[in-house]
Amino acid sequence: MAKYLVIVESPTKVKTVGKFLGANYKVMASQGHVRDLPKSALGIDVEGDFEPHYITIRGKGDILASLRKEVKKAEKIYLATDPDREGEAISWHLIAALKLEDKKVYRITFNEITKNAVKESLKNAREIDMNLVDAQQARRCLDRVVGYEISPVLWAKVKRGLSAGRVQSVALRIVCDREQEISEFVPEEYWTIDAVLGVPGSKKTIAAKYVGKDDDKIDSKEAADAVMKELTGKEMKIVDIKKGERTKKMPLPFTTSTLQQEASKALNFSTQKTMRVAQQLYEGVEVKGQGTVGLISYLRTDSTRISDEADAAARDFIAKQYGNKYVADKESMPKSNKKIQDAHEAIRPTDVTRTPILLKDDLTKEQFRLYQLIWKRFVASRMAAAVYDTVSAKFDCGGHKFSAATSSIGFDGFMSVYVDADEEKTSANAVLANLKADSQVLVNEVNPTGHFTQPAPHYTEASLVHAMEELGIGRPSTYATTITTILGRRYIVKEGKNLFVTEIGDIVNNLMKDAFPQIVDVDFTATMETLLDGVEEGTVKWKAIIENFYPDLKEAVDKAESAIEKVEIKDETSGELCEECGRPMNIKYGPHGRFQACSGFPECRHTKPYFEKIGVACPKCGEDIVIKATRKGRRYYGCINNPACDFMVWQRPSGKACPKCGQSLLVKGSKLVCMNDECGYSEDDVKAE
Repeated sequence: MAKYLVIVESPTKVKTVGKFLGANYKVMASQGHVRDLPKSALGIDVEGDFEPHYITIRGKGDILASLRKEVKKAEKIYLATDPDREGEAISWHLIAALKLEDKKVYRITFNEITKNAVKESLKNAREIDMNLVDAQQARRCLDRVVGYEISPVLWAKVKRGLSAGRVQSVALRIVCDREQEISEFVPEEYWTIDAVLGVPGSKKTIAAKYVGKDDDKIDSKEAADAVMKELTGKEMKIVDIKKGERTKKMPLPFTTSTLQQEASKALNFSTQKTMRVAQQLYEGVEVKGQGTVGLISYLRTDSTRISDEADAAARDFIAKQYGNKYVADKESMPKSNKKIQDAHEAIRPTDVTRTPILLKDDLTKEQFRLYQLIWKRFVASRMAAAVYDTVSAKFDCGGHKFSAATSSIGFDGFMSVYVDADEEKTSANAVLANLKADSQVLVNEVNPTGHFTQPAPHYTEASLVHAMEELGIGRPSTYATTITTILGRRYIVKEGKNLFVTEIGDIVNNLMKDAFPQIVDVDFTATMETLLDGVEEGTVKWKAIIENFYPDLKEAVDKAESAIEKVEIKDETSGELCEECGRPMNIKYGPHGRFQACSGFPECRHTKPYFEKIGVACPKCGEDIVIKATRKGRRYYGCINNPACDFMVWQRPSGKACPKCGQSLLVKGSKLVCMNDECGYSEDDVKAE
């Protein structure tokens, strides 16, 4: 019979951790939180000492009953929940829920689920760290009072079902501010002049850019024409050529934020998907011949630190696989950042010798792609810098200056393993390397081009995570949840990778700015995060934060209830009539997306699916093409007349026919491409330009 009980959070961890411990240990899962604040009440004594009132979460009774049976048999109990504030709080709640006060209870943590890490954690068992618990209590209570007090105001003044959150409201404001910046942006005209230069005896050309005369800006067609007039008949001369080297440092290993950003760019993963798959890799995957294996270290971290053992193992692996010259002399250092807590290592593989290709057959496609990204980034962080050979040249044409540059990889270093998703390609102009100061060049073309300045881009999930991290909004464990929440509430929507504010999101944001400016103030929210860090460090009392915060919040809520007028949100009509009563159909939002409901509700309860028309006729039958989704949620374009018409494509139809074969042209990036793969016709998309 097992003498010791180990309680982890997830059933997957039960298998992974269990195989490292002998028959004396029994491993069980709490399956996350077991206690929380009640859903039906505030649950915090705001009239007294702000003590929270926790209750057992509904549905956890059977789990707790099973744990209590094993607790009675165990000589020692080890609480092995996640190594962060939330994990510490779960362990603390388990002590209360299982009544372990008189038992021998120990807290253990491990940054990776490996045999050595688990065994070592048992040797370093400790008591519950109440500073960590209190930091989590403070966050939970802050979030509860904000949501519980402000959400009813939104229900009364806007519509039921809305919610406000301490961090989600700030994230929404960040997106709204960017949308306002874009809508108010006034483009300014500017011109560029590019020259195509030839070299006698070579078919290759040089692309040179105009850099000005006396630093004059070309801000109109007239100015560009004047420069072109002065260039006419003039010779292009080389006035300077410089050859050199440029070093590109190895990347830092992933933090939660950088992993989410890179997975979005390189793999097109949402933040939620990245965290879900990373959690699977951390908790353990069944590997043939090895059982359940934890493949990466803990996934919620803002540190780029790596343990000495992992660092040494990586350098040894690189030396054997790539040669000693590929091993970094020293690791790349992050920029100083006061917000970094450095509680955990960076995200890395638990065993660098488990290369992605060795695990490919044991992983799902998503797991393999994310593991490969993490593995490559970690290995690259321990490799030598890449070195580029560079050549830059300056040209003169009647006093007007042009420049050209090129670079080529002299030593690939870490880039033999890893290249960023947005890494610039090796530049053209390779012929520059053969030029000298007295070389001749020919002016083949000089092309002026007009442009307009562009506004800042729409936020994507990746860039929003980056912004939140830079501003100190939230922490690694909250980024994905925050974005998922405001997407789920339909305050923002995602089209392609871009995030856009909805009408309801704009209304909620404006109300929050007017009635609760402190809640949506970026600096205030960042300061609150710093205070929570102070609780973790033991320098700030957690209840003091709530005591100072709540009175101002309550005053703002009372004022908003009387001062803010009710916002009328008109139902959006679909343009169709109800088949049962003839009244207009309205577009509604349900848990599975948009649908149509009769405007005569509740007298008429007729509903039907809503499909968004894209303004293009079906090439087969002439009916509307609409956006649909497969059962698994993948979006496609199909005829609204389905099943009578079976037209469907994965890319958006342009409404144009292929001049070569007559089939539909589909929008792919900045191109229109024939849907008939055998045709091969493509053309530039004028709209995209």
